[in-house]
Amino acid sequence: MRHPELLVPASSLEVLKIAVIFGADAVYIGGEAFGLRAKAKNFSMEDMKEGILFAHAHDVKVYVTANILAHNEDLEGVRAYFEELKEIGPDALIISDPGVFTVAREVCPEIDIHVSTQANNTNYGTFLFWQKLGASRVVTARELSLKEIREIRAKIPDELEIETFVHGAMCISYSGRCLLSNYFTGRDANQGACTHPCRWKYAVVEEKRPGEYLPVYENERGTYIFNSKDLCMIEHIPELIESGIDSFKIEGRMKTALYVATVARTYRKAIDDYLESPEKYKENMPWYLDQISNCTYRHFTTGFFFGKPSEEAQIYDNNTYEKEYTYLGIVGEQNEEGLYRIEQRNKFSVGETIEVMRANGDNIPVTVKRIVDEEGNDMPSAPHPKQVLYLDLGQELMQYDILRRKEE
Repeated sequence: MRHPELLVPASSLEVLKIAVIFGADAVYIGGEAFGLRAKAKNFSMEDMKEGILFAHAHDVKVYVTANILAHNEDLEGVRAYFEELKEIGPDALIISDPGVFTVAREVCPEIDIHVSTQANNTNYGTFLFWQKLGASRVVTARELSLKEIREIRAKIPDELEIETFVHGAMCISYSGRCLLSNYFTGRDANQGACTHPCRWKYAVVEEKRPGEYLPVYENERGTYIFNSKDLCMIEHIPELIESGIDSFKIEGRMKTALYVATVARTYRKAIDDYLESPEKYKENMPWYLDQISNCTYRHFTTGFFFGKPSEEAQIYDNNTYEKEYTYLGIVGEQNEEGLYRIEQRNKFSVGETIEVMRANGDNIPVTVKRIVDEEGNDMPSAPHPKQVLYLDLGQELMQYDILRRKEE
């Protein structure tokens, strides 16, 4: 039985540290160019270097995305970018474009290459093709079933790794190769600038009635006709492991630290529990389901893993997220008074009950006793996002604890 890697996304240095502390075996990040999340905060070279050092100090790997579908004008920049990456030593590059792949092999042959899902990897012949060129891992297309993945595993060498998305947002277009954003807005999804038009509202026009827009209604709230549910495989860890997948990948390079911590912690415990005892995994299923529902999510589906999804995989009433918790901040170091530093993310007040979320699975309710600003002034509340504050929560805290508030 393979021991799967838990691969977690990070949008920033802060989120990378949270991913590491909350259970990731590996983290994937994007630099300031050539990745498919141009709107994410992404990493400067300095932040990337610090993040890699932090992760490696905790025996966690870091993979850097360079998975755009490149145009001619991109290739010189890609070469220069890989020259810089070579100096800071990520564990792998995630690439989808053959031209970019070739540049990586020339510039930094010592860095592993993982072939992105964006390359439409749907059969064992494709996996073998990329291995011959030097890839150490291939990410499956999201359209594959577990049956197909098992067949791929049986027909490729043991050393060629399989990575598969197991949780997060699903694209409505084949392997994420969508043209809608570029057509409507000039922002190319395949260059990392998707505007998510699959979440917009649409109407129908009959060809002989130009200008007459007929709304598409499923009910009184309208419909979002392309809108996919979010993938969630927390109830199917045994099937994923038995299929021979080497890396369980979480989607979400634009998500908050709270989201990343919640998903990482839950999948970490589920994987570890199953490997320790299938019975323990079954017994703890209510906890996993409760915790994963604390994330911001759309509704869940198992995607293509058990065959072609039914219409139930689409959301027809609205595209709003479910949200049970609000992210307040990450606990930093103590000051001389014994107060804990945070950079506030959402408003909270003295006297309010909030929750401390720990990497070990504990969720500790606490009351906000005191809020102090950087000048030492007591404050009744914390209304300004990104403000640095110092807190007394009447509880001993640990660095990288997450503060959150349950919404009624």
